[in-house]
Amino acid sequence: MTTAPSRHELDGTDLRDRLIRLEPAAAKRPDAIRLVRAPARVNLIGEHTDYNDGLVLPAAINLEIRVVLVPMDDDRVELTLAATGERGVLDLRDIGPRRGTWLDYVAGTAWALRDAGVPIRGFRGLLDSTIPPGAGLSSSAALELATAWALAGGKAPALEPMTLAQTAQRAENAYGSALLLDCRSLAWRPVPIPAEVEIVVCHSGSPRRLEASAYNARRAECNRAVAALGAHDPGVVALRDVNLPMLERHRAEMDQVAYARALHVVTENARVVAAEAALQTGDLDEVASLFAASHASLRDRFEVSSEALDALVEIALGTPGVVAARLTGAGFGGCTVNLVERGRADQLRAAVERDYPTRTGLTPRVFVVDAADGVGTLTPGAA
Repeated sequence: MTTAPSRHELDGTDLRDRLIRLEPAAAKRPDAIRLVRAPARVNLIGEHTDYNDGLVLPAAINLEIRVVLVPMDDDRVELTLAATGERGVLDLRDIGPRRGTWLDYVAGTAWALRDAGVPIRGFRGLLDSTIPPGAGLSSSAALELATAWALAGGKAPALEPMTLAQTAQRAENAYGSALLLDCRSLAWRPVPIPAEVEIVVCHSGSPRRLEASAYNARRAECNRAVAALGAHDPGVVALRDVNLPMLERHRAEMDQVAYARALHVVTENARVVAAEAALQTGDLDEVASLFAASHASLRDRFEVSSEALDALVEIALGTPGVVAARLTGAGFGGCTVNLVERGRADQLRAAVERDYPTRTGLTPRVFVVDAADGVGTLTPGAA
């Protein structure tokens, strides 16, 4: 089982020393070195509601990206991947078109900040990560947020936190909590995670493969439902504006696929509200029921689960100590999120490692994670 992140993988002193060896500017100005961290995010409940102006319940976790950097008084970014040594170079005066690489996240963040009127500057940096790629844990958002701080000289950009989150198209989280986020208004409030459970993320070993065509198809299907309902009520501009009686009343006026997609979104928004209430009161039986209903809806109505994800959920729910399990993220691979009685995560790990490869032929990874701070700075050497 992996407990994240390991000190070895993201030790700030090691990253600082490597940057000094790599970059003459860092060697000349070691006191100017800054270390920025940005967490991954696991969505506890609320999938495919975000682009329908709905509700989500994410939690920042201590799988993260770290960028150690020295700010520069120029318009040049040079960022090296610690794992491979690959270097990306960006001229902030001429950001240019998309490259089709990880550097696009850096370039896109620079463009968005400059477009918002936020001062940015060059830097030389080294990037490391414990977020498994293709897992649906918002690694791109973490990179965007870390980059935003790096472009501001290793400190918070001159934006309100939620404005920065909107720029990166994600939300930051309060320490030790999940976050109920309204994707229409960006209003948010912290939601406590009961102390008697811990979050366990199980990676299916199958990278998330929600191809652009499948993702766009689902958005179009949701839009078809909105168009049908909006013909009767001009106030319906997104599925957020639809309730279940309205949807059922006009069911015959939309195709069955559009109806199924809408039914998922409408009921998923309701599940997010119910999950917040259950977490506030510590009603874990209700949380378990909501997780199960969410997974079934994503599998049967939105059709974004997979045999691998279904197997992980089934194994988890058959394991003593597991309170709740569901797929998390866009689907078609990636991860499940599990709430497990504190101290019993080893039982889930053992069950997954024993049964899952036999059922799927895939190799899983199991992460026991904690709720974490949002994006910020660390002193090099901090774990």
